[in-house]
Amino acid sequence: MKFNLIFGGLIAAVAGLAFFVVTFERPRPDSVQGGFRGTSMGRVDNPRTQAALTVRNQAPPAIEAAEDDPTSPRASEIYENVRVLGHLSVEQFGRIMQAMTEWVYPGEGPNQGCNGCHVEGNFAAEGKYQKTVARRMLQMVQTINTTYSSHVNAGPEPVGVTCYTCHRGNAVPAAVWASSPPNARLHRLLSTAPEQNRPVAANALSSLPTDPFSSYLLRDNPIGVQSATSRQADNNASILQTEWTYSLMMHMSSSLGVNCTFCHNSRNFSGWQDSTPQRVTAWHGIRMVRAINNDYIEPLRPEFPPHRLGPLGDTLKVNCTTCHQGVNEPLRGAQMLRDYPELNPPPRRASLETAPRN
Repeated sequence: MKFNLIFGGLIAAVAGLAFFVVTFERPRPDSVQGGFRGTSMGRVDNPRTQAALTVRNQAPPAIEAAEDDPTSPRASEIYENVRVLGHLSVEQFGRIMQAMTEWVYPGEGPNQGCNGCHVEGNFAAEGKYQKTVARRMLQMVQTINTTYSSHVNAGPEPVGVTCYTCHRGNAVPAAVWASSPPNARLHRLLSTAPEQNRPVAANALSSLPTDPFSSYLLRDNPIGVQSATSRQADNNASILQTEWTYSLMMHMSSSLGVNCTFCHNSRNFSGWQDSTPQRVTAWHGIRMVRAINNDYIEPLRPEFPPHRLGPLGDTLKVNCTTCHQGVNEPLRGAQMLRDYPELNPPPRRASLETAPRN
């Protein structure tokens, strides 16, 4: 009898230890209330994964600032064929070229360093498609930092974006997407293949549709599917549209390392009046990504060689992960644009109508 009690106690202890090891994480996740009490609007962070994300989202040290003497010659006056950054001083121009080299082509070799964009021995030449793309990407960065300031500068301190925000030492950003051939047959009643039940990173390894980007981050389709009133007659949203919406939300959640209540109120997901300020920031971010893909990346399709296009011949486009990479503020909110004012748009010259009069 005594042996049975001891043996039974050991079995219970081992089972309890196994349950503890399997079901509990160490170190213990931290939970912070993010909304009204009783609405389950809490944010959960695991210190172990957060430490790894912090290491992955470190901004590189800033290069020593360059002088901008207004009386000194401009880069376009000294160098040939400078079309975007010609308003900078020679010192500023050299500094931002050095920074871009370290951000995009940091290695050594025939297609690294300055040779990543320029023809070796003739920097003014137009022999590489990378140079055309780089010009357009510089214009894109300037547009993001101005037109979409509501997204990139939504916090208490202006952050902005630089080339490093997406590239991080890679010629092609690590997180991009393109259209893929469907693996599922067309549904008898639908013209679109129900491409789902195949967990991929795009949908946070869920069973939801695998391409939430084409409809919402390239085309301007309505994302919301919930009726505003009970039994709304004109709501024709299908179950498939609902699943696409959830797939996009799963993508955004995993991209930022947050849960749904980071933006939404759990008692009324569709209601703006109860949502957090981050939902407004995300709204602007979706429009920003659409503009990036439609106005800057897709028009460059003729410039790219075949190996730089997707399997169906479209460009490699951006989504939320491209910049965020697991944190709600890219690079943990590093103010890289403050360190690199060269990436701001050139100052506009006052016209005769707006110039101050003596």
